[in-house]
Parts: sequence; C-alpha cells; structure tokens
Amino acid sequence: MKLFLFAATAVLFAQDGRELFVRHCAVCHGDGRGTERGPNLASNRRVRSRSFEELRAVIRNGIPGGGMPGYDLPAAELDAVTAAVKSFGAPAAESMVPGDRAAGEKLFHGKAGCAGCHMALGRGKAAGPDLSNVGRELTFAEIEESVRKPEAKVRAGYRAVTAKLHDGRTLRGFARNENRYNLQLQDLDGRFHLLSRSELAEIIHEPGSLMPAPNCTADECRDLFAYVSSLAGVRAGAKPVAFPSAGGLAFPQIANPKPGDWPSYHGQIGGNRHSAADQITPANVKDLELKWVFPMNHYVVQATPVAVDGVLYFSGPNQVFAIDGRAGRTIWHYQRARGEGVRGDPAKGTNRGVAVLGDRVFLVTDNAHLLALHRVTGQLLWEVDIPEGLDRKNIGNTAAPLVVNDMVVAGVSGGDLGMRGFLSAYKADTGERVWRFWTVPAPGEPMAEQQWKGSALAEYGGGGGTWMTGTFDPETNTVFWGVGNPYPAYDGDQRQGDNLYTACVLALDAATGKLKWHYQFTPHDLWDWDGGQTPMVVNANYRGRDRKLLLQANRNGFFYVFDRTSGELLLAEKFVDRLTWAKGIGKDGRPIFIPGSEPTREGTKTCPNVLGAANWPSVAYHPGTRLFYVNAREACGIYVKNGGFSPRPIPLEPGQIFLRALDIETGKRVWEVPHAGPADSWGGVLSTAGGVVFYCEDSGAFAAVDAKTGKELWHIQTNASAEQGDGHSWRASPMTFLAGGKQYVAVANGPNLLCFGLK
Repeated sequence: MKLFLFAATAVLFAQDGRELFVRHCAVCHGDGRGTERGPNLASNRRVRSRSFEELRAVIRNGIPGGGMPGYDLPAAELDAVTAAVKSFGAPAAESMVPGDRAAGEKLFHGKAGCAGCHMALGRGKAAGPDLSNVGRELTFAEIEESVRKPEAKVRAGYRAVTAKLHDGRTLRGFARNENRYNLQLQDLDGRFHLLSRSELAEIIHEPGSLMPAPNCTADECRDLFAYVSSLAGVRAGAKPVAFPSAGGLAFPQIANPKPGDWPSYHGQIGGNRHSAADQITPANVKDLELKWVFPMNHYVVQATPVAVDGVLYFSGPNQVFAIDGRAGRTIWHYQRARGEGVRGDPAKGTNRGVAVLGDRVFLVTDNAHLLALHRVTGQLLWEVDIPEGLDRKNIGNTAAPLVVNDMVVAGVSGGDLGMRGFLSAYKADTGERVWRFWTVPAPGEPMAEQQWKGSALAEYGGGGGTWMTGTFDPETNTVFWGVGNPYPAYDGDQRQGDNLYTACVLALDAATGKLKWHYQFTPHDLWDWDGGQTPMVVNANYRGRDRKLLLQANRNGFFYVFDRTSGELLLAEKFVDRLTWAKGIGKDGRPIFIPGSEPTREGTKTCPNVLGAANWPSVAYHPGTRLFYVNAREACGIYVKNGGFSPRPIPLEPGQIFLRALDIETGKRVWEVPHAGPADSWGGVLSTAGGVVFYCEDSGAFAAVDAKTGKELWHIQTNASAEQGDGHSWRASPMTFLAGGKQYVAVANGPNLLCFGLK
C-alpha cells in the first residue's frame, strides 16, 4: 500500500514537474535521455539508486565538481522536478511487477541455476555481478532484457576475457579493470589475478556475455523476473545466509599471516606493526621509488590498507576500494552517503581502516554501523547498527574493526563530547551480536558509587570511548582494548574517584566479553591521557624467562610492560623527558602524582601536552633487535579546568618529536632520531624483517632508518607537515605487502595512498 501511494504521488508530481524540467534541465539533459552536454537520466543507475531525498538534494545543491549548477527552487517545485526525474526510469523495485516472488526465489537458487554465478542477499556464488540491489539499479524492462538477451549489454567490470600468459598458463574470467599496462582479472572461482602486460602473451576479449539465455517457461520466467525485480539491497538488521566464497581468508591466516600479506590494521592482530617481508634491506632501501599514487575523494586519509594476495582494501569515510597492489588500479569501489547528525572526528570523515575474514571485508561507518562487504564484488552482505536501542548522541566510529576467531569486534567514539562507552562483538557470518562490554557503569550501579562520585555519569554518560582498534591474543583467547578519557575531560569535580574503566587497558575473554583483568594508566585522568594507544601482544624472553607480554607506550609519557596472562605490571618507565605530572609509577601500579599539575581555572602548565607523549599513530617491535619503536612527542601545554576542550600550546616552548627505540626490559632508549617540525603530526612506524624501520617524519618526509642503530638510510619529501596548513600533516601509519613476488611499502598522505617499491 505504501509503495502504491508513493508511486501515485510521484506520478502527480511528475506531471507537474515535466514542464519545470524542460525549463531548467532540458538544455543539458534533453527529454531525460541525455545530450552531449548532460548524461542520460532515464537509464542512469546512480540516479535510480538514490532515494527521493538524496536526489532532491543533488538537484538543489548541484554537483560543483561535475559542472552541474544547483537550483534553489521553492519546495513544491523542487519536489515536482525531483519526481519527474525519478519517473524517467523508475527502478524495478518500485514498480508493480507481476509474478510469484517466492517461486522465483526457488528458481533462482535451484532449477534456473542463477545462484551458480550470482549472489543475491548473501546467497549464491560471487563469480558474476552481485544482484542484491539490482531491483533499485535497473528498470523492469532492463532486467528482462538483460536476462532474455544477455549478450546485448555486458555489465561494466564483467567483460569476459581469456588471458594467455608467457609462462604457459591460460586464465579465463572477467576483466574487472584493464588498460594498456595491466589487467585485473577475476577468474570464475572469484580469485583475482593482477597481471602486467609483460606477463601476457595474448588477451582475447570474448564477444557477448558468459551468461546463457534463460531456459524457463513463460510462468517460470515471470516468477523469476518478479523475484529479481524485488531485490532492493540489504536492510540493517537483516540476517543473510553465510556463503563462503573460494579464496576466502581463514582466521589462522590472519593470526599467522604469510610474509606478503597484511591482513589486519596493524598487519598482525596482536598489534605489532612488524612484517616478515625482508626484500628491502639497509643495503638497497636507497633504491626505493614511487610506484603509484591512488587518490581518495577525501581531504586527508587516516587509513592503513589491508593486503591479501596483492589486493589492497583501502578505506575512507563510508567507502572502501579494492586496489591492485602492483598497479594501483581500482578493482571495485563501495560507497554510501555520509551519516546525518554525526559529531566530532567521525563528522570530519576520520576512518582508519577495515578488517577481513573469509569472503568478507568489514567497515564501520561514521555513524557506527558495522558493514560486511563481499571481498570479490564489494556488495553489502549485512549491516548492523552498533548503538541500536541506545541514545545515539555523540556516538560514532573512526577505527578499523578487529577480527577475533569467527567474530568481528568494533568500538565507538564520542568520549570527547560525552557518551557511555562500550565494545561489541558480532558473528562474522551474520552480524548477530555475541556480547557487549560497557567501559563505564550506569548511574546507580555499585561501581558507579565507588568510582564515579558526582553527576558526570547521569549528565554526560561518563566517556570511556573505545575509539582505537584493539588487539587479540589467540594463545590465551583474550581481546585487549584501550579505553578513552572520562568526561568532562579537564574538570574532575563531577566525577570524583578513579573513574574506571576510563584510561585503562582491558583484557576480555574473547568468547564472552567478560573482564579478565584491567590496568588504569591514569586514575582520575584530568589531562585527556586515555588508554587508547596500541596494546601490543609480544612473546619474548624477558629478564631470563619466556613470557607472554603486553606492551604500551601510553599517552601519559610512561612505557609499560605487562604479563598479559595475569595483568602483572613488570615495567613502567617514562620515555619522554618533558614529564611533570608524576615522579614515577609506584609498586602498587599507581602513579606517584606531583602536586600542582592539575588543571586550574587560570591554567596550569603540565607535560606532556594534550596530544600526549604518544597517541594513536602506530608503534612496532622487532623480535630480532628486541627494540620497541615509537614516535615520541616532547611537548607541554596549558590545561584549563572547565568542561570543554581547551588545553593551550605554549608559543615560546615549541615541542619536538623523536623516533625512539626502547629496550623492553629496561624502558631505556637505545637510540633516537629527532624530527624537524612543529610536533603536530600523526604518523606511525613500521618495522620489517629486512632490518629497516620506516616512519612518518614531522617535516613531511617519509623516511627509513636502520632497525639496529637508527642510522638514516632513505627519505622522500611529501610535504605532509602541519606547517603547510590544517589537515596537511601526517594522519596515517605505513604498512608493507608483497604483490607479484615483490615487496612494496605504502602509506596514506593527505588525500592519496603512496606506494613505493625497489627499482
């Protein structure tokens, strides 16, 4: 009934809007089927896939980068023009298509054989195009024609090719992308083959389509068309049937990645940004050169790509690209509109990466929806609203999710604006929530009375965002996750007590989400020195014993080593010189505070500054050198006691960043490399088995040093410096991967992903 009323209303609007369309739009779009000045709107999938509201906004605002002006029409006229545009090619899902959909679904997945090549709402095989949203992408006439006459129009990215290689192999499948230099071929089992022209003896472009003509009766075809026409995409909360595709990445391959893969945010799910790839060494790193540049349609990208078999999965705000790691060419792209009402860092488009498992790529959107995309097609398989049923105020997401066994774990941001933090785990195949852990208590709970005396919980939620990606230890089946600051951040009067579990590292049982142990780095934090920095899982001989360790360089200026099985604190040593708030960490594990460091109404100078001695940029540990690498910030700030975000820099005391190598047994510096710049960049480090450490330098250079000695070996200037203006400093950390048997190093820089390889 709702669909009928919408269609009837649209027809009335369209009748009135045709004249307005001719007046305003026909000069470029003609009768709707396009001219040399404007695209065809009647058969435009992008037009059909937009909602009425989205299309209305495009007409009102225009597309400045595409040459389309905006039309600031009265509301009624704008509605009429929008309805007219929608009427040019109403998608099949909004049309009254005859037939039995249920019978058509059985045919699709049975006798008709469609599911042997196509997926629909998570079921089927990802060889040909995914049809989950085809009812919104095509009209009924186009669907009928594409089935009855498959050779008439081949879908972009699915042109059939046979590739003959010089090594004697023959590959057959689809040219997902191709130019005169390379070919991105997907075979019929869903595997990607990233080929350069030098490897290809011959490419045969097959005429028509690999899809056969239908073999169905008139009634069967009618029912099949009715089902396919009804496919309108995955709805949030829908539970699809899991269907693993060929070439999926099993969890053991993520827990113990092969040298050429980088299957999680840090490369290793334990958080150590160290790679076993060893082709690049101190002897040849001087021969690194830029191989390709991949631009993202966002002003500054913070993501680290994930790499599997040479394919990179690279994210920005609400979007993911699958990229040929050898050539830098797009294989597929998924994107959705930015969320409405999002605040803080998510509203800026901050997104730090994706996770992969099996046939899925996982992304969390700015408004904290967890998405599962198909690894081969990029099609949405399922979607869940992480804060479903909760007060959404200030809740968003900026971090890469983490794969844990058969689950995907995701946190939430918003602690700087006031919210109640939590961490959630979901089944990777269906999106069903397995557990949730709250990082701060609710008002009235026993821990609230003990740890949160005052009104902060009731008024603001308490904070405790889980805004950075945690780590996982398969040996003990433990998830480690850092927790953000309490709120209000600089005024503790409304939250007397230690304010657990803010500024903590949590050790959670992966199966249940139950707390095993915790450690609070800064009790009753008044300086926004949260615990979100990477809790790194490392096995090492430590002071004569083989131990399971957890390492963290905390924002408060101390480097910590724990026994991760028990939570025993083994070491706490400062790794910066400018540290004025504590004399050290006592035997009880609590800081020995220095009086007079707390924020005041007039302002108090305290070190480190609000950016912290460390922050979210990645760290690394080399098992060969036994050194921990961190970009350490030496800087102080003026902290003001109020409810907002207002620590001030000290103009006559500029800060400085140092790349430091720490001995994990003592916390002492073995060597350091000073950065040049304003101490306001956010780039991390990468360690490799070849003996090279890569890092993002504060002046905007991307550089490499010897892992043992810190000797400077190579650099290239990228101008990613805060001195170039807001948004131009480093906002990402480097990674490395193998493609075509060769090692590459990649890092996001401004709006681009830069990829380097040996000459």
